[in-house]
Amino acid sequence: MAEAELIFITGGVRSGKSAYAEQQLQLLAESYHAKRLIYVATGVAFDDEMKKRITRHQLDRQKHPQNWVTLEQPTDLHQLLSTIQQGDAVLWDCVTTWLTNEFYEGFETGICNWQRPLKLEKRMAEMKATILQLHAMQIPLVIVSNEVLDEPVSNSVEVKLYQQHLGHLHQWFVQQATQAIEMEYSYVHEWK
Repeated sequence: MAEAELIFITGGVRSGKSAYAEQQLQLLAESYHAKRLIYVATGVAFDDEMKKRITRHQLDRQKHPQNWVTLEQPTDLHQLLSTIQQGDAVLWDCVTTWLTNEFYEGFETGICNWQRPLKLEKRMAEMKATILQLHAMQIPLVIVSNEVLDEPVSNSVEVKLYQQHLGHLHQWFVQQATQAIEMEYSYVHEWK
């Protein structure tokens, strides 16, 4: 059996990544005869801008004839394994938001995960294992992330650590991907 597609899409903010990712998942869903289109949403509406972005993404998905099932999963990505089934096609939007959520989990207690390296490493390992398990189940995956690594390395320990983790994650995703795409101004550049 041929390997299921894993498309990794990165690019700048508002570069057209999400709309392109939704189109790609719909195409994959048709070719794999997927029963459900799963949208794994990591965004949390902390402020008005994020509320508007979440609403816009929801409205975009409602325009399409296929039925989207949205799973809100801001952290603990491995919990998806109890819901996603063979025959699904999955879009995860997005890695950077998920990493931020994982990074700052525990904020209310005064100790964030980024200050507890073993906890953060465990969550990242669980996420990778989840992606590999979904891929092994022959589920087509489209994974979106933001390209925030074009900036100089920060002097802040916290920001530098985030940049390092995101950089390693992007490298890992590209290694796993059957296609790796970077978007700029709605222009698609296929690296792999």
